Amino acid sequence: MAHDTKTWRCGKYELKFDRPRIMGVLNVTPDSFSDGDESNLDVDAAVARGVAMLDAGADIIDVGGESTRPGFTPVTPDEEAKRVLPVIRALAQRGAIVSVDTRHVEVAKAAVRVGASIINDVTGFTDPKMIEFVKTVKCGVVITHAGELVEPARTHKAVQLDTSAAAFVAEKARAAAAAAAAAANAPASKRRGRGVGSRLMGGLVQPQLPFGDAPNGSKAEEEKKALEAPAASDAEATAAAVAAELAGSAIEASAAQAASTAAGDAPLTQEDNLAALMARSARREEAYVSTSQLRRFTLPDSAPIMRRVMGFLSDQARALIHAGVSRDRICIDPGAGFGKNANEDIIIQRETAKMASLGYPLMCAVSRKRFIGTVSGVAEPADRDAATFGVCLGAIQNGANIVRVHDVAGFAQFLNGYWAVARPQPRRAFVALGSNLGRRVDNLRAAKDLIAEIPLTCVSNCSRIYESEPAYEERQEPFANAVIEIRTELAPLILLDELLKVEDKLGRNRTKSARPNGPRTLDCDLLWMEGETHGGDKLRLPHPKLGERDFVLVPLEDLMHDPARFFRYEGVDVKEPEDRVGHIISELDTL
Repeated sequence: MAHDTKTWRCGKYELKFDRPRIMGVLNVTPDSFSDGDESNLDVDAAVARGVAMLDAGADIIDVGGESTRPGFTPVTPDEEAKRVLPVIRALAQRGAIVSVDTRHVEVAKAAVRVGASIINDVTGFTDPKMIEFVKTVKCGVVITHAGELVEPARTHKAVQLDTSAAAFVAEKARAAAAAAAAAANAPASKRRGRGVGSRLMGGLVQPQLPFGDAPNGSKAEEEKKALEAPAASDAEATAAAVAAELAGSAIEASAAQAASTAAGDAPLTQEDNLAALMARSARREEAYVSTSQLRRFTLPDSAPIMRRVMGFLSDQARALIHAGVSRDRICIDPGAGFGKNANEDIIIQRETAKMASLGYPLMCAVSRKRFIGTVSGVAEPADRDAATFGVCLGAIQNGANIVRVHDVAGFAQFLNGYWAVARPQPRRAFVALGSNLGRRVDNLRAAKDLIAEIPLTCVSNCSRIYESEPAYEERQEPFANAVIEIRTELAPLILLDELLKVEDKLGRNRTKSARPNGPRTLDCDLLWMEGETHGGDKLRLPHPKLGERDFVLVPLEDLMHDPARFFRYEGVDVKEPEDRVGHIISELDTL
């Protein structure tokens, strides 16, 4: 995992997986299973929640406008779009990698237009219209296995299999009764010798079974009825359950369409297979009754389950590739909780390494799911985060690349702690230093020494110190500027906090009286970090103003060949020297 070479291209972004990536769940729905609330529909509140996730460590925000919990009520594409589009637009403007969680091609199209970089389709791109759309754009795609969307048609009567001794005896009794009835209807000449037994070839006599012609009300007759009744009732119960399930699906679909029409929405013109699937899943979970049959193993055989899941994911990925979607745009998700019971979900998580071997980025989306409650004994979904982290850790160790969670802050803290001791991973980064108050050169040298003392961090190279014109606010003294190259094992947000501490130690004024681009004793800007793309209000990577600052790009020439070309490759809009701000005036000294 520490040397995972997979990449995921999502529009203008490229995600690398030398470190697991966190996808934050942002539900803009009133009925989500773990955090559903009417306040979720408030756009400003939803955007604030998304920004908070970014600032807590999320790499991606997954915005959804339709709950797909068991028994969910479908919403129309128009209603879903009204919920998610303003949120997606606002987060994309803050530099976030935004995923839209939708199964409607109309919503996907609109979301990409306003800034979404990923389409997360819970139905696994089984809609040909969705495939036709994604082949025309550059966004990333998530193929999810949601179970069998259409339940197979029954071509035979329901059969109740029972290998118990009682069932065997009952079956023999029914056969004997049928034979006796046939014998009673036979001509008299063929019924001779019935009192003792039936004469067979060679003069042998077949003793009559005790359940054949027992008199009405006798003990034998009562035993016969008692043995026949359970088997008959089992078959009747199975047939009744099948009929009820089919009727229930029809009633639910009619009720959902009636509710949608009553609310003023356009009626759902097609059968909603996903809603039926999740409704069936909920009913089966509630109706499950353990049998008395002995089992040799605690879990069913994994082979058929993994053939079904991995076969679907592979087939859909190939279908997308054949349609023209490049392989490095595809991510797969086994779809925990969708059309699966707890045993199946556990088996799938245990087989994470097999799914990772398919070669696509692999998502672990188990946050607060029902099977998490089963293995942890926690009934309330919102209280399952600790158990979620444990399952996610197991998935990461076996090759999962992306973890989709509700509690981003908690999981980011959990992951940073684990990664620091389990996976040594020094990464290259550049930090810009600037000062125009006090002893400018000494301030920069002191900052370099303090940065070298940050845990899990070292300073590997330094530019010369240059004097530059003030940028953005011209009425102030010229700045002394330099750039240092570091190696660090800290996560970007953790490193940023350490850089802010360096500024504070050297007297950076953070009161309201301080002007945003005004004089300062020290300014530390994290410009770029290897393998990292980040959005939000707290930190943007690469730095959004990197390409327009002459006082940054010129010192970088001391550290690398042709920084303009390097950062253009990284997706930064690097301006020509005459169009930049804060031009270099002279060289001052060395660090």
